Amino acid sequence: MMKIGVISDTHLREPHPEFKSIIEFHFKDVEKIFHAGDFVDWSIAEYLSSLKELIAVCGNMDSLDIRKAFPQKRIVEIEGFKIGLIHGGGSPFGIESRIRGEFDEADVIVYGHTHTPANHQVKKICLFNPGSATRSFMNQATLGILHLGEKIEGEIIKI
Repeated sequence: MMKIGVISDTHLREPHPEFKSIIEFHFKDVEKIFHAGDFVDWSIAEYLSSLKELIAVCGNMDSLDIRKAFPQKRIVEIEGFKIGLIHGGGSPFGIESRIRGEFDEADVIVYGHTHTPANHQVKKICLFNPGSATRSFMNQATLGILHLGEKIEGEIIKI
């Protein structure tokens, strides 16, 4: 069983001590970290990649250096599963149907942008949004774990 830590929409200028303690506690036994965009500052990407292998995409609020380092969307194959990673954009309404159209085939699509966690199946595809690990727009801070075994199961963790 492989575990992947999933985070998005950090919107931080630096990895402050509270953020580091949250990540180090919840992601201590993950093998990889996915970030679905809106790091905002390069120091967040540097910090996460110092802990585990970082697989990421850029978001609409990311700086030019992040946009150069990470694509807008990607698909990775891990343990035989195809995992799409995209930030998403535009209105939160209808975002899932828009991002589903971005991938020909995927077992899971990990996305961000809305700051609202999601973890459900739509036509055999798991749509997974970890929410935002930093308290923003008055939402509960959340992050996610993908458990890869016989199948992929997502878990949303409230911080």
